[in-house]
Order: sequence, then C-alpha cells, then structure tokens
Amino acid sequence: MAQSSVRIVTEVHDEPHIEGRRVTVRRIQGLVEGAGKSADEVADQLDLDVANVYGALQYYHSHPDEMAAVERQRADREAVAREPGAVSLSELNDDESA
Repeated sequence: MAQSSVRIVTEVHDEPHIEGRRVTVRRIQGLVEGAGKSADEVADQLDLDVANVYGALQYYHSHPDEMAAVERQRADREAVAREPGAVSLSELNDDESA
C-alpha cells in the first residue's frame, strides 16, 4: 500500500502549517478536537486530503512543547491587540497607504 507523506512546515506562518497551504496545524486541531468535526468534514471544508487532516493532528500531538509555545505566542499577540491604544487593522492599512 502506498503511503502519503504530509509535510508540516513554518514557511508562511510563524507556526506549523501544511506545506503549500496556509492552513495551520492549530486550526485543524481546533476544528476536529475543539469543534467536534470529523476529519472528512474538515478536509472538505478546507479543500484538503483527509490524510492532511490526520497528518496535522499527528503533528500536533507529537510536538506538544512546540504547540504549547504556539498557543502562548498567539495568546500574547491577542492580549497586546486588546490593550488600550493598540493600533487597529484599519489604522495599520492607513499608515501603509501614506
């Protein structure tokens, strides 16, 4: 039986994602284990092979320290974004246009 290899990389995001896609391991794990969707549903929703979904879940559970660090980093960024005086996305876009 042929085996499919799912490559997880950090090229586009600063967190693990499926090679050639912007779908993060964390998002797939959240949809399957957090939202209770089946691997087939997630594969259809994100236009992935079901092997990609299982590969991402395997990566998530095989790298607990890395994934915990990703979660902390995400939470830190969200906290900074909620601070009073934080620049909004529209303000950032206005600054880039100027």
